[in-house]
Amino acid sequence: MTSDGASDTGPRAYRQARYSLLPNATEIVLVRHGETVPAVDGEPFQLVDGHGDPGLGPEGQLQAEQVADRLADDGPFAALYVTTLRRTVETAAPLAPRLGLEPVVLSELREVLLGEWEGGEFRKHMAEGHPIALEMMRQQRWDLIPGGESNEALEARLKVGIDRIAAAHVGQRVVAFSHGGAIGTILAMACGSRPWAFVGGDNGNISRLVVMEGTWSVRGFNDVSHMR
Repeated sequence: MTSDGASDTGPRAYRQARYSLLPNATEIVLVRHGETVPAVDGEPFQLVDGHGDPGLGPEGQLQAEQVADRLADDGPFAALYVTTLRRTVETAAPLAPRLGLEPVVLSELREVLLGEWEGGEFRKHMAEGHPIALEMMRQQRWDLIPGGESNEALEARLKVGIDRIAAAHVGQRVVAFSHGGAIGTILAMACGSRPWAFVGGDNGNISRLVVMEGTWSVRGFNDVSHMR
């Protein structure tokens, strides 16, 4: 067998090649933020632009460190993105200095807006089986929540965010810290699946999206092998 795969006595052989990022593609490593502090009755989370904005709890801080351990040597990465909400900023904090990158805020990747169920109400109603919560799960539509963001509006702004990253980093890999509903929607858009097929990923999980000339491909979902 010669170095180019050709046999001295037969036709050339073609091995199955390992994946490598093509020069016209962008790989986006999507990280869900770590676990936040609990929602407590009568103590709503502070709102930022209408979104509940809790910080990480002790478990989430540990998850942030584990994410950093996992990704610190997984580069090189050209950029690190966070959203306007502090739970992504705090989750990215251990990794940023290890990569030598300053986090860039990309508001389009923030979580779905939960309307009147922001501030911690969403968790309570989901846990207690509120009738709207049950119907929302059946229909897989966020806007059944009073004042909630529609699936269409969420998808439109997430597409803007992903397209911005892809246009800025052709041929590069980046890390983007986002949220469970947002990441689930991005992956569903890439696959053309039902809206909530990827909703419910664990805190601190890693998913992978490749964007090439407008085509989105999923290369991983809910990887938690770094969690101890």
